Amino acid sequence: MSDDFVGLPGGPRICYRVHGTGEPLLLIAGLGLDLTSWPQRMIDRFTGAGFQVIRFDNRDAGCSSRIDTPPPGRLRQLFARPRPDAYDLGDMAADTIGLLDHLGVERAHLVGMSMGGMIAQTVAARHPDRVATLTSIFSTTGHRRVGQPARSTLVRMARRPARSVDESVRRHLAMLRHIGSAAFPPDDDLERAWAAGLWERTGGRQGIPRQISAIQASGDRTAELARITAPTLVVHGDVDRMVHPSGGRATARAIPGARYAEISGMGHHLAPGVVDRLVDLTTGLVRL
Repeated sequence: MSDDFVGLPGGPRICYRVHGTGEPLLLIAGLGLDLTSWPQRMIDRFTGAGFQVIRFDNRDAGCSSRIDTPPPGRLRQLFARPRPDAYDLGDMAADTIGLLDHLGVERAHLVGMSMGGMIAQTVAARHPDRVATLTSIFSTTGHRRVGQPARSTLVRMARRPARSVDESVRRHLAMLRHIGSAAFPPDDDLERAWAAGLWERTGGRQGIPRQISAIQASGDRTAELARITAPTLVVHGDVDRMVHPSGGRATARAIPGARYAEISGMGHHLAPGVVDRLVDLTTGLVRL
């Protein structure tokens, strides 16, 4: 399927794809991930359930615009001191609303994973009239005492960027072995193809440091999450090394009336073994 693009007024150029017809359901990807990171089975099951599925590349990811501001240095990232000119999750939420405006979508069901869950939360808090339901998958509130990566994960994230497609694929598979789980293993062939395809889509360009800075610049969003009025589902795995399960639990406590589902054995990955359950949980929320 080919990519479509929209240049947002005063903002970045956003790449997106639309599948099916029905109630709009917007998928928001996580840190460094692009729209192809959503498993095809998940998209097919959502469209088969009667949803129009919209997925897009966040700014600084995939084929969307790279932001001109310099990336933060490693010390700034380590000590969570974003540059004064850093964008934040509010800016990324504004991109999301801009895409919905372009598509003529008044209200959508939002499904976000990891950083995408943070963006979805921000949209729901600041634009309640645009959100029908919210599903936040392995995400967190921004509070420093919850949802923090394991030290072993931070070490892996601090490595220099890959310099070739082969190195990028190896790094991706190694990271999945770390943040995934034995209970729900990845399909290595699919993941290898995805990582190679991502390199081809982006030419190896990465905006991950600026996206990390956006999360850090947004700080603790717990108080803002209390403003969310959309029916909300929070899903987390109990063996997540990227976002500790405490982040999911804190998110559910912060959002009034939120339902919390913790999946035993799930790590920080949309593995084949959890896709159907995630779709069932999300559609169950929508059909309430």
